[in-house]
Amino acid sequence: MEDPVDERGATEGGTAKAASGLDPNGLIGSKLKALYRAIEQEPVPDLFIDLLQKLDDAEACMQANGKLPPKV
Repeated sequence: MEDPVDERGATEGGTAKAASGLDPNGLIGSKLKALYRAIEQEPVPDLFIDLLQKLDDAEACMQANGKLPPKV
């Protein structure tokens, strides 16, 4: 599997120190930001979407039966 964090993450939004490797905290921060950007692009798993739909359905059913107050 290819590593989604590449060297571009060290210079995008990072300082020259972090890019050159002189500031380890800056380099770690840049790598984490690059990893977060990669994860943001991943689709939501179908299992999670199904679970959210079931919760919405259960909530609607309980509201219809008068067991929950209406949404505000």
